[in-house]
Amino acid sequence: MAAIVHGFDWPDRFVTGTVGEPGARTFYLQAQEGKRVVSVALEKQQSAALADGVDAVLDQLMTEDDNRYSIPDAAPDGLADDDPLADPVEEEFRVGEMRLAWDPSTAQVVIQASRLLLDEDGTVVEEDEPGEVLVVRLPVGAARAFAARTRTVVTQGRPLCPICEEPMDPDGHVCPVADGLE
Repeated sequence: MAAIVHGFDWPDRFVTGTVGEPGARTFYLQAQEGKRVVSVALEKQQSAALADGVDAVLDQLMTEDDNRYSIPDAAPDGLADDDPLADPVEEEFRVGEMRLAWDPSTAQVVIQASRLLLDEDGTVVEEDEPGEVLVVRLPVGAARAFAARTRTVVTQGRPLCPICEEPMDPDGHVCPVADGLE
């Protein structure tokens, strides 16, 4: 069976965003090209790792002689996207594995997010080929802007306890360090 590929070669928009309140947020990658919108759910940690990975790829390319791809060290002015996710947010799938690549022929970062497949018991099923995948190709400036926005979204969660550094709920927090539990 052939994989379902949601491909975006030059998306109008590619962002990380959330739905829900801090502590109960669902994270999404959302790609948009014209009226076509694809949203896939992922974990907060996956979002943070993706932002770090995008910047790491670009930072490595900047070290090449003459920076031949004109990699910026930060998102260029005018590329920041602070708008909310496009409504309605309809989850295509939940992300399992992600891959990151560089395409020198187009000077684009390539992000591939594959569907997480679980069996009846909730155990992850390993697939030889992903059944469904989101593939987004971003030019370098848009990739820097994506990484910056993603970091901002990740840090907008619950405040951290200054003692144990665990997230604090709005209705209270039992600190294991302050209570002598650690």
